Amino acid sequence: MKRAALYLRVSTDQQTTNNQERELRETASRIGWEIVEVYRDEGVSGAKGRDKRPAYDALCKDAARRRFDVVMAWSVDRLGRSLPDLVGFLSELHALNIDLFLHQQGIDTTTPAGKAMFQMMGVFAEFERAMIRERINAGLARARAEGKTLGRPGLSTKSETAIRAALSDGGSIRKVATACKVSIGTVHRIKKQLAA
Repeated sequence: MKRAALYLRVSTDQQTTNNQERELRETASRIGWEIVEVYRDEGVSGAKGRDKRPAYDALCKDAARRRFDVVMAWSVDRLGRSLPDLVGFLSELHALNIDLFLHQQGIDTTTPAGKAMFQMMGVFAEFERAMIRERINAGLARARAEGKTLGRPGLSTKSETAIRAALSDGGSIRKVATACKVSIGTVHRIKKQLAA
């Protein structure tokens, strides 16, 4: 018997998740799945990130702990309205071998057709990542061609001299970094250069 988790969400306090829960419970009962947890975000927009949706965040954490085998939701828009976030969530479920059931869309990844749909979503997610990578690389190449310096600005000669002097006077890495208003890593790098 599969262990199911229900995710319910409504956008305003005037709405209720009762209808979503009733339908999903009936479906789980008919299929023979045991509902082990109900995650409920009430009065929370699907456009908000995981950090602003406590029940969704708990669902993701429990998925990583393998507390259930399938996530059931009323509709794909209950999970989220941001395509990148949604694709990320679906990829995470797929990697964890957790199935997804979406009532309104008729998607059930425990079936062969549902598994095929899941794999197609993964292909589109990979395609999107490749497109983003290509755009970033093209932008970097254009900036280089225009003579722009990429990366973090270098340390000024004045700052480097001050750091070297402070280190030579026996200052600790942390104190020198604070005094010269640079990172500990920068001071550490210069100290290694002095030692060499």
